[in-house]
Amino acid sequence: MKIIMLGAPGAGKGTQAKMLAAKYDIPHISTGDIFRANIKNGTELGAKAKEYMDKGLLVPDELVVDLIMDRFQADDCKNGYILDGFPRTIPQAEALDKALAAVGESIDYAINVEVPDENIVNRMSGRRACVGCGATYHIKYSPTKVEGKCDTCGADLIIRDDDKPETVLNRLNVYHEQTQPLIDFYSAKGVMKEVDGTVDMNDVFDAIVAILGE
Repeated sequence: MKIIMLGAPGAGKGTQAKMLAAKYDIPHISTGDIFRANIKNGTELGAKAKEYMDKGLLVPDELVVDLIMDRFQADDCKNGYILDGFPRTIPQAEALDKALAAVGESIDYAINVEVPDENIVNRMSGRRACVGCGATYHIKYSPTKVEGKCDTCGADLIIRDDDKPETVLNRLNVYHEQTQPLIDFYSAKGVMKEVDGTVDMNDVFDAIVAILGE
């Protein structure tokens, strides 16, 4: 079962990917994890990626696909995988499709966790992070016992720059421009499925499981 998770920043696709990985005993793969593992292990591909990252440049799509295809060779991928955070653009999707086709494989499902922008802004702007221990909270969904203070260490809570409404809106604009066309791309291939991401995360999970089957 080869799955790609789609959804705007803050839609909760990463949480769903982890839950699905546990249920189906397949790995949850993010490009960030692949980069870190290859760099840490000193692989040839990792060294190439590090050259770009050290210069503050984006790792080229071809190299990212090489890294991903290399990850797919691992034993834990024999029954499939959940790809989270890649592809983000049509050229990346086309490069991944081409690489998979070369080894006789293809993506089984692309699952879009659909959440309106307004909900995402409200969700993310309610997040709070501890300046002391880094614990995270939400003023509505997981508030602290004492407002503005960390339950764990008592330090002050802040809104991270990434969670400020103007930053969230900018990220959403980039998403709509670059990533949303992937919905049409995978719909044309007949593998696109959408779930309502505004409901409880367990209900979102159940909806995805209903699509994938037990």
